[in-house]
Amino acid sequence: MPYFLQQLLNGVTSGAVYASLGLALVLIYRTTNIANFAQGEMATFSAFLAWQLTEWGIPTVWAILIVVLISAVVGAMVYALIVRPVQYKDEMTIIIVTLGLFLAFNSATGAIWGFMQKSSPSPFPDHTWTFGSVRLTAELISFVLVLIAVSAGLFLLFQKTRLGMALRAAASNAQSAQLVGIPYTKMMILGWGMAAALGAVSGALVASRLTLDPNMMADVIIYAFASAVVGGMSSYVGAVVGGVIVGVSQAFSTAYLPALGADLQIVVPLLLIVGVLIVKPEGLFGKTVAVRV
Repeated sequence: MPYFLQQLLNGVTSGAVYASLGLALVLIYRTTNIANFAQGEMATFSAFLAWQLTEWGIPTVWAILIVVLISAVVGAMVYALIVRPVQYKDEMTIIIVTLGLFLAFNSATGAIWGFMQKSSPSPFPDHTWTFGSVRLTAELISFVLVLIAVSAGLFLLFQKTRLGMALRAAASNAQSAQLVGIPYTKMMILGWGMAAALGAVSGALVASRLTLDPNMMADVIIYAFASAVVGGMSSYVGAVVGGVIVGVSQAFSTAYLPALGADLQIVVPLLLIVGVLIVKPEGLFGKTVAVRV
């Protein structure tokens, strides 16, 4: 039983990381109707930028806050300069553009900071409480608190503010939103900026658990997409629940299915995605959209 509980806690910790990036994916999808395949690489770039600031002597927490603001500006510029000109093209064009952004950010990160692994300081306290043979870390509590704060902030923004309603309206129907005076382009720019800022938070979480590497998000982005798809691409609660499901399932498969090996653990989130798409295509918390023809 203690071993089971320890794996459960490990899974929740990983799930919080996946959910944080999954929230960024859901945010950008809900505000712009675009699945950004470059979200992980943008988060990696932000994590390296935060590391650079700490190397220059800026405290870790302040470095992350500064990078969150910088990332919001970068995300807004990426939309305005690169994504907006092709937004009304077919879906394949948009996918190719976001894949191009994936390669661009990955290459830029490697070109600036190199491809050698680096150690990133954690913004969270290094403390562990032991209950029998079960270890509870301050890192886990910090991850969960960050996730709760981000989720609550997004909920309040989109459900309780006029800005959130404007973002939702712009994503739902661009033409109708513009007819009632909502500045559609500004809403899209804001959506990309917010998603990039949230991705910077995710990058900081991942960097604190893994070594800093230009390719560190290669697996994480798949788990994040699995979190978003399992929970529902239109639901922030779904992204959080999906992240926990993916993280716990990964921890249990690693602990109880060692025959899979490290290389095949990626099968678990892929199976979850396929299973959900077959049984409930809109996700566990997603809403079915009715289209009048």
